[in-house]
Amino acid sequence: MPRHANTNATPVRLYRYVRTCVHVGSGVATTLLVFPLVSPARKRWLVKRWSRRLLRILAVEARLHGDIGARGGNVLIVANHISWLDIFVLNSVHPVRFVAKSELARWPVIGAMIRGAGTLFIERTQRRDTRRVNHRVAAVLAAGDVVAIFPEGTTTDGVDMLPFKSSLLQPIVEAEGHVQPVAIRYRAPDGTLSVAPAYVGETSFAESFWSVCGARSLTVDLIATAALSARTGHRRSLARDAEGLIRTALAAPDVAKEPGSPAGRQDGFR
Repeated sequence: MPRHANTNATPVRLYRYVRTCVHVGSGVATTLLVFPLVSPARKRWLVKRWSRRLLRILAVEARLHGDIGARGGNVLIVANHISWLDIFVLNSVHPVRFVAKSELARWPVIGAMIRGAGTLFIERTQRRDTRRVNHRVAAVLAAGDVVAIFPEGTTTDGVDMLPFKSSLLQPIVEAEGHVQPVAIRYRAPDGTLSVAPAYVGETSFAESFWSVCGARSLTVDLIATAALSARTGHRRSLARDAEGLIRTALAAPDVAKEPGSPAGRQDGFR
């Protein structure tokens, strides 16, 4: 059976695999050796540069539609969740601190890098831990940080979304900041929806990584909708409104069918 037109031959996959492993190694070294010595602003710059290089290695082009960083700090980014790539796509545009499940902290090699980048971890199996993490997130938000969460609680293939859980939106209510909904959509070179990056169901990380290495190229749209004020809101209504905005953004026609077209040029890079 002939190879699909949108996939790479095995040598190309292996080349990307090796280059990514080397790049991850450099990221771990930077996190452990450089981060303790530099300012938070310098850390954010290094995270952004590293993430952009990772996407370049994997032939992923990120395109931002709208503005994620317009309000500075005290912002909670709320996004749909498709892949482990989501974290690096967001960091390539605007470095943020993530709230992630504690299992990631125990991953070999990558766990050390994620911890060093300031990720806040939660034990999802322990309901009490949500309160602890929420207090911590509220504090860093009030101090001017930008934090990102995936309220679906797990990944999907990007074809549909799961209902948003509201518990992790409580910190932005306490910090009286803003919620920034961001819709994430991966597309193949022909503009159609791509499920190659999906890290869902029984798919292992190794399988998902191999799938991304095999994609000829990917474009990922980050669609920033209107921000929501959390000053007088309730976490449930904020979750509902953010989910609705993201669903609407994902249901709309693609803003750019062809790379480089005027409608999709906004802050795109390779």
